[in-house]
Amino acid sequence: MKLIIFGPPGSGKGTYSSRLKERFNLEKISTGDIFREEVKKGSELGKKVEEYLKKGELVPDDIVIEVVKERIKNCERFILDGFPRTLKQAKALDKMVKIDAIIKINAHSEILIEKISGRRICSNPKCDGNYNIADIHKTIDGIEYILPPLLPKEDMKCDKCGSPLIQRDDDKPEVIKERLRIYEEQSKPVLEYYKRKRKNKIPFIEVWMNRPPEQVVEKIIEGLKNLGLVR
Repeated sequence: MKLIIFGPPGSGKGTYSSRLKERFNLEKISTGDIFREEVKKGSELGKKVEEYLKKGELVPDDIVIEVVKERIKNCERFILDGFPRTLKQAKALDKMVKIDAIIKINAHSEILIEKISGRRICSNPKCDGNYNIADIHKTIDGIEYILPPLLPKEDMKCDKCGSPLIQRDDDKPEVIKERLRIYEEQSKPVLEYYKRKRKNKIPFIEVWMNRPPEQVVEKIIEGLKNLGLVR
């Protein structure tokens, strides 16, 4: 089973793909995770990538394509998160492998801004404590959102280590709006490319990020069952 997951920042695609990985023994291939890992290791690839990241630029297609090509080589079961991001990457992927389905996560930008703005992380760099103070109960365009908060036991203190919780700079509304704009600009042509493909057309599984992760994942699994990809 070979899958791609698409979704805007804050739509939970990292969480969903991790759960699908566990459930179906998939290799989760996230270009963001790969690049962070390589930068941390100080590898040749990491040094190259770091130069672009420091300038706030996208890593060039050729580098990204080569990295993914190497990762999916001889890999029969995977889910791609963060790739393809451009038309060039999508066309290169077509030459590498046949994708079985595309999972597309939908959410209104108003909800994403509220959800991401509510995120709080542990201030201790050695801890991975992650929480969310947003309690969302609203309906937009007929889609009902019920997204409860994920609160620490003690107000604004990490359950794991007791350090204060903080909001990341890129989780502030003005930054989120820009991240969503960039995602829309980048993903639209790629999604249109897949939707208008005549040869080897790939089926879409579309779900709304309007319930807690376990419920959204079940909807994705239902879509995979309908396509005969899982039992």
